[in-house]
Amino acid sequence: MRDVRRRVESGERREDEPVTETATAEEQLPALLAWDDEVSDLAIVTLNRPQRLNAFTVAMHERLAAILDEVESRPARALVITGAGRGFCAGQDLSDRAVKPGSAVPDLGESLEKRYNPLIKRLVRAAFPVIAAVNGVAAGAGANLALACDIVLAARSARFIEPFCNLGLVPDSGGSWHLPHHVGLARALGLALTGEPLPAEVAESWGLIWRAVDDDRLMDEALALARKLARGPTAGYAKIKQAIRAACEQSLDAQLDLERDLQRAAGKSADYREGVAAFLEKRPPRFRGR
Repeated sequence: MRDVRRRVESGERREDEPVTETATAEEQLPALLAWDDEVSDLAIVTLNRPQRLNAFTVAMHERLAAILDEVESRPARALVITGAGRGFCAGQDLSDRAVKPGSAVPDLGESLEKRYNPLIKRLVRAAFPVIAAVNGVAAGAGANLALACDIVLAARSARFIEPFCNLGLVPDSGGSWHLPHHVGLARALGLALTGEPLPAEVAESWGLIWRAVDDDRLMDEALALARKLARGPTAGYAKIKQAIRAACEQSLDAQLDLERDLQRAAGKSADYREGVAAFLEKRPPRFRGR
């Protein structure tokens, strides 16, 4: 029997290939959750609508919310997000937004408030590192989903696109915040006003993403990094995320106070004691994530 789940996650299944009757109900979900065989606390989420370049629908939002509930309750110590098939995520599925004559125009603000904004906030505030492994196109909310992750690895063939201007819309899902913070005002405005695709290697050179890698190495590189982080001091990583992200919004004095408070808490952790002991004993640390 064909292993459809493996082929979906690896991208081996063609975009236009239907899921056969051998596929389970789980394999046909709009997003899949798997736990790594090597590091059991590493969660791998695959956006799973390859026939639509993994575009968002209400069902996908609901599935992702349920997945994050499970990931947080376990709890995971690292998370990788990628896309099935030839793309990462094309943003909102516009077929869900078609307005029939005489029908009310959908409230896009409500969609953001109820679905997109909570998703972005959960990723940014996750108590563990979140890695985006961007394969192919990442457009609109799909691009901004990736930018909400802590570390973004992208295949060299990947493209980041902010196409909202082509619809008379504003970059959302955190795009209007992440773009200027990552690449500056001039480049943020250029990307948002033109909607031009940004190649992965240029995105790396601009500081928009962490690294561009060869296409056939993307998941290997992402999993290697995620496994390293999943074995690390998870509670310490959460404090690092909090400190670095806070620096975008507050003064040096406030940042120094935050560093003091976070360091005070980190210095009382079991992982800090283990890190010091491992250094003095010249051995690899065995962090427990707390």
